[in-house]
Formats: sequence, structure tokens, C-alpha cells
Amino acid sequence: MAQPLELTIELQPKARFDAIDVRARIVELYGDVLSSFRRTLFTSHHTTAGYLEQGLAARLTQRNDGVTNYVEAFRTVFPEGAGYRHDELGERTELSDEQRAVEPRNADSHLTFMAAGLRTFVSYTNHQVPALFVDLDGVTDGRPRRRFTSIVGYDAETVVAQTQIAIPVSAHPIDSINLREPGLGVYDQLNELIRECGVMKGRLRLDLSAGERQAGLTVNEYETLLMRHDLVDVLRNPLRFMAEKGRHVFDDPRAIPAKTRDYATYDLVRVLNKIVDALGLHESILERAMAKAMAVPAERLLRIKRSVNLLVSDSASPGHGAIVQGTYQSPILVQWRQAHGGVRYLDVTLARLH
Repeated sequence: MAQPLELTIELQPKARFDAIDVRARIVELYGDVLSSFRRTLFTSHHTTAGYLEQGLAARLTQRNDGVTNYVEAFRTVFPEGAGYRHDELGERTELSDEQRAVEPRNADSHLTFMAAGLRTFVSYTNHQVPALFVDLDGVTDGRPRRRFTSIVGYDAETVVAQTQIAIPVSAHPIDSINLREPGLGVYDQLNELIRECGVMKGRLRLDLSAGERQAGLTVNEYETLLMRHDLVDVLRNPLRFMAEKGRHVFDDPRAIPAKTRDYATYDLVRVLNKIVDALGLHESILERAMAKAMAVPAERLLRIKRSVNLLVSDSASPGHGAIVQGTYQSPILVQWRQAHGGVRYLDVTLARLH
């Protein structure tokens, strides 16, 4: 059995929203080096660009413009420039003056990333399904951003360790916790597990334990205004930003609060229809379920899942496996109900790729 093959390549998006076929790019650069493996792992180093899970990608790529129509539906819910606190750069105290001059206003891209179910880590069987790197923020002020993705060809994986980690959470019913925060100690435990097991190429899976409810996990940028204001606003009112963007269509300012809600609810019907059309699911169970979900709970709109995966590799330091992540990537625990006892539990699984 061949050893796993790891590659890291740079991609250059051509527009703010772009979908780049990474399989095709690898063939251009290296030839058909992945076809001998049973599976390929793709991981994005970014928080506004990632991959769709294989089943969803396969369904969408069967239809003309399927991926575009699917993502555009969520971009309608989170329009660019809809009053996000993350985009108020003057309030971003962590930024220097030089950083403020080039920092993109991209809260809509972060929220769309979560809502559309994009992932920083996916694993595909090696069928002929395009592995699309979907970029939501690929060009800023006319300049393409530098994007990187790592790819690992492998045949199988073997679980080598499992453990549980307790995560203290606040008493606030709506909250988000940065699992990469040094003071929390989660990464110390994960890195120690990797070291003890001697894993050089592997997968770390973090799952909410079976008893955890009204919570989810995602990988994104943990920026205070984004996570503590914009995301909280979405959890409280999923249609807020779509309504905010639509305010200009009304002439009577006194009617705005009620009418914008009506506008957003009406527009949501079109959003859901776009998603159904993109998936080719007319008259399906999903379409009927969407029709019943007009209240649109935030946890369903955001599609935040109960698990995330992280790549383990020794590419940066041969012989020493470590978690591979982009500069601004963090696993984030999000809750929209108060946790019993102020603690939530994560089940951790470490697997070796071979």
C-alpha cells in the first residue's frame, strides 16, 4: 500500500465568487498523481473559501450552474454591505492602521460560508466528481487574493485514539467559544494526543457528545464583532440582514420595520426555491420540509453541524505531526441555548491515514 501523498497548491480566483476545480488544477501541475489512491482529502487554509461535501457537490455539478445558483441563494440572505459590525473597521481594535487600509469588508462571506455548508476539510472517494474550491471573497478592491489548499491522497484510515474534552461555556444562551484560544487548553490536549500516538498524516475529528443539544461546530475566523454581534444577530433573527438590505425599496420610513420583515420572508421563498432548483429536488421531501420551515430556525439556516475535521501533517516539520490550519482558522463551538451546568463535551477521534 502506497504512503499518503500530500500536496499544497496556490489558487488564484478570478472574481469575488469563484469555483475552481482543484482536481483539474492538480493534473495540470503534477499529472494524474491521485488516481492510484482510493480517497483524496482536501483542506482549505481560509475562512471564506472551502469545499462542499462530496454528495452535495455531485448533485450540484450535474446541473448547469448548479453550484452558482446554490451559493447565490445564500448570498441573497447575507448580502454584501448590509450593516455588519464586522465590516465597521473603525471598531476593529485588533487591527493596525496599515491592516485597516487593506482589510476586506467580508462579513457576508463568512456568514454565507457557514450557511451554505462549506467546509474547510472534506474527503472524497476518487470518482470523477469535481473537487470545487468555492471562494466567496476571492477578489478585493480589484486584487485577487492568494489562496492555498492542501490535498492528501490516501487509501484508508485507522482510528488510533479517542477521548473526551470538557468545554466551559458562559451562562449566555447564545454564545460562541473559540476552541483555539490558548487559555482554554483544547489545542494543548489535541497536540499531546497527536504526539503520544506518533501520527504524521491523519485526521482529527471533533464531535459534540451525544447529549449536547442546541449547539454546533464550525471552522471560521473568530473575530469578536463577527462572532459576538453579527452571528448572534443571525441566531436571533435569521432574516435580519436580508431585510436590512431591502429597506431602500420602501418610500415610507414609518412602515420599514414591518415591511422589511415581510420583504425578507417573501424573498426567502425565492431563496429556498433557488436552492431546490439547484439541487433538482422539485416536489421532494426536502422541498416540503423547506416550505414548513418559513420560521427558519437559525440552526437550520446556518447548517452548522455537530462535527468538524482537522488535518494532521508533518509537512511543516518532518517527523512531528501537527494540526494544519490557516492563520485565521479556528474551530468554534456555537450554542443557541444555555448549556446544562455551564459545560459542553466534545468527543475527539484521531485517525492515521495510510
